[in-house]
Amino acid sequence: MRIASTPQPSSGRPWPRPPACLPADRLDDPPEGARVAVAGLVILRQRPGTAKGVIFITLEDETGIVNVIVWRKIYERFRRAVISGRLLRVTGRMQRAHAVTHVIAEEIDDISGMLDLLVRGDGADAYRPQPTAEHNEFAKTRNFG
Repeated sequence: MRIASTPQPSSGRPWPRPPACLPADRLDDPPEGARVAVAGLVILRQRPGTAKGVIFITLEDETGIVNVIVWRKIYERFRRAVISGRLLRVTGRMQRAHAVTHVIAEEIDDISGMLDLLVRGDGADAYRPQPTAEHNEFAKTRNFG
């Protein structure tokens, strides 16, 4: 799979984006009922008892949040991704109701493996230094006693 990059505003580091995924800040562009793909970190999963098996997922990318509705039939088909995915790609239909935009899920892919790209990218060593034999963070550098 090829990965496109967009700048991540807070750090300037590239954010790996699955191909053909729409950023959250562009969800107003497609018309009602259009088929779209979105991707983001799972920040919330809800399964209210009154929702008759519907699951609500909130995803976050570098531009904002995406509300996803997962019907029971789709949940059963993509159960593992819905339950354990930390980074999801969701393909579905746009729905707008009461000034809220949702993606009604048709396909859900667990792309959590892409999270590694965030820490392996250029400049990642500045954020997560890995000690080596030459540079050991825990080596004695001073005699405190």
